[in-house]
Amino acid sequence: MEYLEPKRKSNVMGKLILVVSLTALCIIMLKHAPSFTSPTAFSRSEEGVTHVLVTGGAGYIGSHAALRLLKDSYRVTILDNLSRGNLGAVKVLQGLFPEAGRLQFIYADLGDAKAVDKIFSENAFDAVMHFAAVAYVGESTLDPLKYYHNITSNTLVVLEAVARHKVKKLIYSSTCATYGEPDKMPIVEVTPQVPINPYGKAKKMAEDMILDFSKNSDMAVMILRYFNVIGSDPEGRLGEAPKPELREHGRISGACFDAARGVIPGLQVKGTDYKTGDGTCVRDYIDVTDLVDAHVKALEKAKPRNVGIYNVGTGKGRSVKEFVEACKKATGVDIKVDFLPRRPGDYAEVYSDPAKILRDLNWSARYTNLQESLEVAWKWQKTHPHGYASS
Repeated sequence: MEYLEPKRKSNVMGKLILVVSLTALCIIMLKHAPSFTSPTAFSRSEEGVTHVLVTGGAGYIGSHAALRLLKDSYRVTILDNLSRGNLGAVKVLQGLFPEAGRLQFIYADLGDAKAVDKIFSENAFDAVMHFAAVAYVGESTLDPLKYYHNITSNTLVVLEAVARHKVKKLIYSSTCATYGEPDKMPIVEVTPQVPINPYGKAKKMAEDMILDFSKNSDMAVMILRYFNVIGSDPEGRLGEAPKPELREHGRISGACFDAARGVIPGLQVKGTDYKTGDGTCVRDYIDVTDLVDAHVKALEKAKPRNVGIYNVGTGKGRSVKEFVEACKKATGVDIKVDFLPRRPGDYAEVYSDPAKILRDLNWSARYTNLQESLEVAWKWQKTHPHGYASS
């Protein structure tokens, strides 16, 4: 028995030495890790490099914007909670731009103010393109609180972070829905904003916050009010892939393609008694490639202590019936169409006057052939029947 006690002490001492050694080793390894010895490319400012935070960058429009920024040699951080975006789109971008310091993805929710502030404190953002938002008119009438929280409240979180960390530029992705149903067409930037659905109201509230803040700020601000987005990347790398549960609320182009592929039995056109040429709604359809070009031009032209507000559209309205016929030709499918009563929150006619953005930013839409834009989008849809999961 007299020999057990020294042996036990020896074992305890050995274990203690092992723990201390491992702890010391871990500390040494951490201290020599890159994050401890030097900041990453994303956390430091670099002369000649503009670092842009793209909120909602995994979504349809945001991912196309990120692609364009990366092609133009911007440094890009995508922030998305993937509630509507696609991780597959991020992976495509990572594959195209694998070089260190070009692109990073951060999974986070803009509703988490502490997380957002931490992201801003750990990264040296020169500009923010704020796309992140739920964006379906019909859904907004069914669940308005979701829209006020996701759009208005989350934009406040972004604005507070931008102000606290002295980001120089903010490009806000707004909507023509803030105008509601104006008495006169086309819509100009000074057309009164009288939104008629929660989506448009939430966006206008966000705009008002930004405008109020900008009055006592040096930040350069651009607000882009755009119209109905169609198309996809001409080189077929990105496309529109809404979550299956959101199909009924989605864009008309998505519904047309679903009908052409047989995912749904046909296309539902809601409202044939509007005061338009053929009784269906008239919209200004803007190709996504043109839209992101407008955002990049706005980023380039943004000036300190100045606010620019621009409509982004083609200046030409097309009816839903015209759109359906173009989609039939683009897909080569005689899509079955059911005509139903109006959808709550819709307006009869809306199209832009793009004169101001042409004059100030030298921007005009180039992809204005409706059928051709749909053909490009259809090509991606055919090769990606299950969205990015098809890749």
